[in-house]
Parts: sequence; structure tokens; C-alpha cells
Amino acid sequence: MIQVYTGNGKGKTTAALGLALRAAGAGLRVYIAQFIKGRCYSELKALEKIKKIKIEQFGRSCFIKRKPRPQDIKLAQRGLEKIKEIIAQKFYQVIILDEINVALKLRLLKLKDVIELLKKYPKNLELVLTGRYAHPQILNSADLVSEIKEVKHYFKKGIKARKGFEF
Repeated sequence: MIQVYTGNGKGKTTAALGLALRAAGAGLRVYIAQFIKGRCYSELKALEKIKKIKIEQFGRSCFIKRKPRPQDIKLAQRGLEKIKEIIAQKFYQVIILDEINVALKLRLLKLKDVIELLKKYPKNLELVLTGRYAHPQILNSADLVSEIKEVKHYFKKGIKARKGFEF
């Protein structure tokens, strides 16, 4: 199955991490690739303690406010190649591609390469794609799409990102 968590609201990565936690609790092995991200987020510390979950980052930092550099493109492409290797190993039952939709929007990856991956993945694998700006072709490929919509956010009141909640 292919799941997509998208939309402009907070909670897409959180939903995917919740799924990872549930899957690990059921004895499934989970691999998480975080695109764009390259900093130490709190979830990294927590997930290190869960033996059934492995997480790797393929980014330098979250650069939403600046133009991607060639190094950002190389890291994202390395991440996609790693995902292909992980899928070929058939070790994990759940693979989460965190922020891959944003990586596509920023042209760090080519849409055709991701669509090809979605067409070829083994059907006994749960594949989860997160991030706003999910491309219509990604949505069409999915078995489940959840759109997380912002109704109200405390950022608009000037409250900054908080450790343990946003990172």
C-alpha cells in the first residue's frame, strides 16, 4: 500500500512517526528516510531507542526559506538511491519517505524517478510519503491520502517553534 500525508497543516511527519511506532509495536521493521532534514530533531533521539526502526537523513538542514544548493540535490538523490537499495533488500515492511513531496516541489528529485519507484515497489511493503505539495501523480498512485489542513496555528500569534513539538 502507498500512503500519502500532505497538506498545509502541522502533523504530517508526526502521523508517519505514529504509524512507525504502531508498526514497530506489531513487530514490523521500519525504515525512515528524511529528505531535506539534516539537523538533530527530537524524534531522532526517541527512535534510536526502538530496535525495529531505523532513521536516516538526506539533507543538510531544513532550508525552506532559501534556494536549494547543488549539495542539497546530491543528498536527496543519494536518499532516493538508498531507498531503492532498502526496497531491494526486502528487510523492512514499512518505508517512510519523510518530506519527499517537498523535495519534489523544490526539484531536488525528479518526479519521474519517484513515480517509477512507486510503480515498482513490492506490494507487501507499506510505503508512506509525507510533505506538503504532493504532486497529483503521487496522489493518483496512492491507496490512502490524508490531507492535513491548517485551521488555526499558534505561529500566527508569533509563537516560535518549540522543542518537542516542532523539532
